[in-house]
Amino acid sequence: MSSKKAMRQAQKQAFAKHRSNISNFRFNLKKKNPINVKSKEKSKS
Repeated sequence: MSSKKAMRQAQKQAFAKHRSNISNFRFNLKKKNPINVKSKEKSKS
């Protein structure tokens, strides 16, 4: 594999990992938020 091709592949993998990290982070935030809101409401009352 030429170095140019290897660099291109490495960039694609890094970007894909970055994208999946962002989407996983958002998904986890959406999943956790309703629980946090409920627990905050209970602690107030």
